[in-house]
Amino acid sequence: MNANSILIHQTKHRARFLCDILKSDLNPSSLEDELNEIDGVSSVRINKLANSIVFKYEDESVLAQIQSKLDTLNIDQFQVCDTFLSEHVVCGSCVGEDKPSKAGVIRASSALVAERLVSDDRAKLALSTAASLPLLSEGVKELYSEGLTSKVLEALAVGVSLARKDYLAANGTNVMLELGEYIEETTVHKSDDLIKELAKPNVSEAWVEFDIRGKKELRLVATSTIKVGDIVVVGAGDTIAIDGHIISGTSSVNQVSMTGESEAVKKERGDRVISGTVVEEGRIKIWAESVGEDTATARIKNYIASTLNEKSAVGLKATKLADKLVPVTLGLAGFSYLLSRDMETVASVLQADYSCALKLATPVAFKTSIAKAGKNGIMIKGAKSLEALNEADAFVFDKTGTLTYGELVVEKITSYDKKWSEEKILNLTASAEEHYFHPVAEAIVRAAKKKGFVHMHHEEVEFIVAHGVKTIIDGKDVIIGSRHFLEDDEGIDFSKHEKAIETCLLDGRTILYVGYDKKLLGTIGMRDKVRDNAKAMITKLKELGVKKTIMLTGDIEIKANKLAKELGIDTVYANMQPQDKADIIKKIKADGYKVAFVGDGINDAPALMSADVGISMSKGADIAKATADVGLLKDDIEAVSEAKELSMKTMKLIGTNFNATVGINSVILVGATLGMFSPLTTAVLHNGTTIGLLANSMKGV
Repeated sequence: MNANSILIHQTKHRARFLCDILKSDLNPSSLEDELNEIDGVSSVRINKLANSIVFKYEDESVLAQIQSKLDTLNIDQFQVCDTFLSEHVVCGSCVGEDKPSKAGVIRASSALVAERLVSDDRAKLALSTAASLPLLSEGVKELYSEGLTSKVLEALAVGVSLARKDYLAANGTNVMLELGEYIEETTVHKSDDLIKELAKPNVSEAWVEFDIRGKKELRLVATSTIKVGDIVVVGAGDTIAIDGHIISGTSSVNQVSMTGESEAVKKERGDRVISGTVVEEGRIKIWAESVGEDTATARIKNYIASTLNEKSAVGLKATKLADKLVPVTLGLAGFSYLLSRDMETVASVLQADYSCALKLATPVAFKTSIAKAGKNGIMIKGAKSLEALNEADAFVFDKTGTLTYGELVVEKITSYDKKWSEEKILNLTASAEEHYFHPVAEAIVRAAKKKGFVHMHHEEVEFIVAHGVKTIIDGKDVIIGSRHFLEDDEGIDFSKHEKAIETCLLDGRTILYVGYDKKLLGTIGMRDKVRDNAKAMITKLKELGVKKTIMLTGDIEIKANKLAKELGIDTVYANMQPQDKADIIKKIKADGYKVAFVGDGINDAPALMSADVGISMSKGADIAKATADVGLLKDDIEAVSEAKELSMKTMKLIGTNFNATVGINSVILVGATLGMFSPLTTAVLHNGTTIGLLANSMKGV
C-alpha cells in the first residue's frame, strides 16, 4: 500500500505535507528515520493528530524529491506490529526472533584456511569468490539502490583483491567484516531479548467459567488460551488479565497501574474493566472483550517495541557522515594510484574507511546502555530518549506518587468524645478494617500494629463498596468511611466539628471518619509519605549538572515551599490544577531549558508529551507509561538520577568512539595512500579498530 500526500504550506526552508499514511497505526519514529535520509533534508517532524509531516531543508529544489518519496512509500514496513511477543514477528519495527548466525564467520574463516592449503590458483579463486559472494552481491545491490555506501566500498575492496589474486587479503578482509557484523548482531539480540523479557505479561493464569454438561465449572487456564466471549472470574487480590465488561458481581478495583489514581473504584454489572488492574474487594465475572495482544497492557508493549529501534540524532549524523566519506576514500584510492601506479596501494586504501565503525559502534553503545538500564529497572524507549535525557538540564517533578510514595500513613487522630482516647479509636477502626486490603484499611492496620494493636470484638463486618464499612460493637453501630457515607447515608451530625475537620483538610490530609452510636466519634488524618531517597536523588541530579529542579503540586503554597526546602528543590508551583502542568513545561522550555518531566497520573500525559523527555513512575497510569520516553520498572525515585547518569556516560562513550574512529582511520588511510601498509595489514588495522570499538561499546558504561 502506498501513501498519498499533498503540499499544503511552504516557505523558503520549510514545507508541510498532508499525508493519508498517518491515519494508519504506524511507527512514526521509523518513518522519520526513513524521510531523514532524503538528501538536502535537515529535519523531519511528524504530527499524527494533524496527519501532517513538516520538512526543513536548505534548498527548495529538494521539494520534488520529497513529494516523490512520499508518493512511493510502502507504508507496510512502518506498521506497528500487533504480535510483539508472538512466535513469528511480522513487522520490521518490532523485535525479531532470529538468533545471530555464525554461518558468515564460519564460511569466511573456512575459506581463509582452505585457500592456504590449496596450491591450484583456480581452486583458490573459486573458494575465495564463493566465500565472498554474499558481500559482493550486497555491494552490487546497494550500488544500484542507494549509490555509493560503505557496503559498496567493502565489496569493491574485496573485489579488487580477488582481481589481483591476493586471496589472503580478500579472505582476511571478509573474515574481519563478518566477525564485526556477528558481534553487532549478538549485542543487539541480547538487549532485545532482555526487553522482550521485561515486557512479558505479569498474569500467566486466570479462572475461566466453563459450561460442563449443563453445570458451571471454574478452571484455572493459561491467559494465552482465553478467547473473546469467555467468562473470566476474578476475586479479591487478583489482577485482571483481560479487558471486558462485568456481567455479575460488585467489586472495588484498584486502577492505579492504569489511571494513576490511588483510590479504588466501585465496579458493578455493566461497567468496563481493563487488564493490569487489581480487584481489592468483591468477586466479579467478566465477559472477555479484548484478550492477549489486544488488551491495554499489551498495547503498551507494542509501543515499546515500535520505538525500540529508532535512531538518535547522533546516530543519524554518524550514518550520513559515514556515507558522505565514502567518496573521500575512493578519491584517496585514485590519488594513491597516481602516486605509485600500483594497484596494491589502491587495494590497501579501499580496505579502510570511516563508515564501519561510525555506523556500528554508535547503535551498539545505545543498545547496550538500554539493556543495562532494563536490568536495573529502567525502561528507556530507544536511542532518541537516551539522547534527550542526556541533554535535559531542568527536571520537573509532579509531587504525588513521584516525590511521595503514593501510600497513606496515619498522621493525626482526633477524638470528639472524652471517653475515647486516640489509641482506642485507632484500635476500633483497625478491628473493623483488618479484613480488607484497600490502601486506607492497610494504613489503619499498619498504624495500629505499630502502637500495639488490641483487637476489639465485633459482629460481622459489612463492606459497602466506595463508601466504607459497618459493624456492631457492644450492641452499638460502628460506621467508618467517607463523610458522604456517614453524614448523608447514615444521618450522623457533623456540624459541631466543622472547624477541626476544615483545619485537618487545609493541612493536606486525607480524612477517614469514624462514627459510633449514631455520633461522630473522631477522625483519622492520613498523608502520603515523602520518599526517603528523594532528597538524595535531587542532590545527585545537581551534581550531574542539572541547572534547575521544579516541583508541581496542588498543595497550598506554605506547605509546598516547606517540602521543597526539605528536598532541595529550586522552584515550586503550588495550587496547581492538573491541566496547568503542560503549560508550565512549555514556559520552562521557552526560558531555554531542555526539560525532563517525571509523573505518574493520567493527567500527567500532556506534560510528559510536552517535555523534551518524559519519565513515568512504575505504578503510574497506562497512558503515562505510553507517552513517556523513559519508564521506571521499579518503585524507586533514585532511578531518575541513575537514568540521567547512564545517559551522560553513554553519550561520552559515543563521543570517545567517534573521535577514535576519525583519528585512527585517518592515520590508516594516510598510511595506505602512501604505500606504507599492504592490503592485508590495512584490513587487519581497520577492521581490528572497528571490532575494538564495538567491544568498547558492548562493554557499556
